[in-house]
Amino acid sequence: MSRDEREPYGEGPYEAGPPGGGPEDGRIRVLVVDDHPMWRDGVARDLTEAGFAVVGTAGDGAQALRVAAATRPQVVLLDLNLPGLSGAELITRMRGPSLRVLVLSASGERRDVLDAVTAGATGYLVKSARLEELIAAVRATAAGEAVFTPGLAGLVLGEYRKLAAGPAPDTPRLTARETEVLRLVAKGLTYPQIAERLVLSPRTVQNHVHNTLTKLQLRNKAQLVRYALEEGIE
Repeated sequence: MSRDEREPYGEGPYEAGPPGGGPEDGRIRVLVVDDHPMWRDGVARDLTEAGFAVVGTAGDGAQALRVAAATRPQVVLLDLNLPGLSGAELITRMRGPSLRVLVLSASGERRDVLDAVTAGATGYLVKSARLEELIAAVRATAAGEAVFTPGLAGLVLGEYRKLAAGPAPDTPRLTARETEVLRLVAKGLTYPQIAERLVLSPRTVQNHVHNTLTKLQLRNKAQLVRYALEEGIE
């Protein structure tokens, strides 16, 4: 993302102000999640100067979940390439009545975009966006509008049209055990936790997940969770 030369990114760690902001004072509450400190702090500083309430920053998925739970942001500005939880998995685990996720990623690859949107992202910008584009996108995301870098909106629309056509008639049926494992995956349980609950080995749970991904022609856990939620398996 280009910006003017008022100050370079990364002049020391950004310190978020107190967890204020929101509808009561007209400011939009934003959480910035990126594993590159200079980029993260620079974006947080820019958004603060633009009038947003940056309620926190995070450098990995686990920290993002903790900060989001504590600060209740309206918009999570999220990089997909994070240590630990992937960005797509993190999106599926973000919870909140008014929480929306805007991806800000260096990647504009088809699979990354579709994985993020399928997981539940409201919008997707690439990091080459200008600062004014980012500011407008955060405001639009908070209002519930879908925002995409030019060229990506058509890609997403085409994917949704395919989904609207419905599943193929020969969509494989899951076994009772596969459905049970899928339900627990959708709840956010880890393989060891699922294994303990169902009295199975973690390896067996992993095999069930792998078989389910293969049957449904899905690529990762994020898509699997999205499928479970859309099918009411929770």
